[in-house]
Formats: sequence, C-alpha cells, structure tokens
Amino acid sequence: MRFQIRRAINNIYTAYSLDDGVTYTARIKGKVMKKDEAEYSPVAVGDIAVGEPYSESEALLVSVEPRRSAFQRWNLKKEMNQTIAANQDQTAIVVSPESPPFRPRFLDRAIACSSGARIIIVMNKSDQGIPDGLQLYSDIGFTVIPVSSRTGEGIERLRQELRGRITAFVGQSGVGKSTLVNTLLGTQQTTGDVSRKYNRGRHTTNHSLFIEAGDISVIDTPGVREIEVPFEDVSLAVSAFPEIGGVRCAYPGCLHRGEDGCAVPAMVEAGTVSADRYESYLRILQTLEERKPQYLRNRRK
Repeated sequence: MRFQIRRAINNIYTAYSLDDGVTYTARIKGKVMKKDEAEYSPVAVGDIAVGEPYSESEALLVSVEPRRSAFQRWNLKKEMNQTIAANQDQTAIVVSPESPPFRPRFLDRAIACSSGARIIIVMNKSDQGIPDGLQLYSDIGFTVIPVSSRTGEGIERLRQELRGRITAFVGQSGVGKSTLVNTLLGTQQTTGDVSRKYNRGRHTTNHSLFIEAGDISVIDTPGVREIEVPFEDVSLAVSAFPEIGGVRCAYPGCLHRGEDGCAVPAMVEAGTVSADRYESYLRILQTLEERKPQYLRNRRK
C-alpha cells in the first residue's frame, strides 16, 4: 500500500493511503528502513511511503519512494542533511520587508535548499513597503508576488498560483507564513508575533504539516532564523544562481570563482551580474568547502 506522509513528529507519522483513502498513524517497521547516514530523518512530509496497515487506524512503513523534489537544509547539530518537505511542485519562500527585515542572503540560501521544484518568492506584509533589493529577483526571472494578509493585496493572485499544485511554504520565523496559509486556505494554524526586542520571529509551527483545501495543497513548514544549504557537492550551488550558472566559460566545470577563463568576474565588473548575488554565491561555496567531509563525521560518530 502507498501512503502520502502528511505529518511527522518524533518518528510517528500521519499517513494518508493513496489506495483506500484512509488516514493512518504510522511508524517505521523495525530496522527495515535504515536511516541514510547522509540524512537526519528517513521520512518527511510529502514523501510517498510503502507499507501495510496492521489495524484499522495504524500502519507500518517499510520504504520510501524516490523523491522528485525536496526542500532540505543542513542540520548543524547532527551534521547531516534534513528534508523539511518532499515531492512539492513548487516552493514558496516567504519573506517580509521589515519585521523581520528582508535578508537577501537568507533568500539566496533558501533558494539553494530547494531542488526539483519551481520557486515562488512571496513578499508578505507588502503593506509595510517593498524593499529595493527585491526587484533584482524579478529581473533574474524568479516569480515574485507581493501579498498582504492585512489588506488582501496579491492574495488572489497567489491563490491562483497554488491551484492544482503542491506548494511547500518556507521562511524565517515571524514572516507571517502560517497567517498567510490561514488566509489562503481558511485554516486556523497557530500564529505568533515578532519579538520587539530582536525584531525576529518566534516559532509557532513546530513541525511540517500537509494541508488541503479544495484544489490547493500546502506543506506548511516550521519557521527558522538561520538556514544552511544542504548538499555536499559544491557544483550544485550554481543551480540557485541562474544568472551565474548560465554563463559559458572557457573551460567546462568552471565554478565561476575567477578561475582561468572564467567570464563571471568581468560580468560582475560590468554590472550584468549583481555583485551582491555573486558575493552570496561565493559565501555558499566557502561554507560548503569548510564543511567536514562525511567520512570524518562518520568516524567521529
């Protein structure tokens, strides 16, 4: 039997059967599904798992089908990848202008954390104003939608973008992600205010949750204050920077850091590639290169 994972808390899963339409409480069967050493958790919300019921309301999971997309981050404590949402058609990265303030570096890393899914940048709380740096992302080719749950601006446009698709909502704590989901779907997710002292959000959503309303399906994910890109291969970072990744250099495999024959530094100098985005790209590469090789992490454990 195939199940869609709709909630995951402490290795206990809410699993919707794609075969009989029944929702089960599920666990992993024994040691059959061994955790990948490179990933913190073997099952994520949005995963399609295979297993069997053992009662009218309970089931055991034995495997997970390959993911077509994912939003992953690097778990600093465990030193391994962690999947936050899986098999989404698109990832909506929610940001805000002032509370908390717009952080392009965070946005760049969040884009890099999403693989296999279309990116939508949602500027929530647009009634607070639109930051100057946001236009750059539209110019590059990302879909950018300003919205406001308070005034209703952009809500219908965003709702149209969500219809018929599974969308993972991700963002910093306090950007109003759960409030936005409530507005879009008519749900009642717990919401919270931004800390006045630090101008950053308090966590309200503490686990990912798959929510359906009509023809809209959303994976609401916990807000974060910081995010680190997940992958080990530095060449994958370029996929989050299409204006850099599309550049043809003299030699194949160029990482666009000023190697011999690299065309990107001249483009930055000419202003055709944003200097800020290029700096963000270089910082991501540096972070990945400074990360311990997996064999050293495994040896320590």
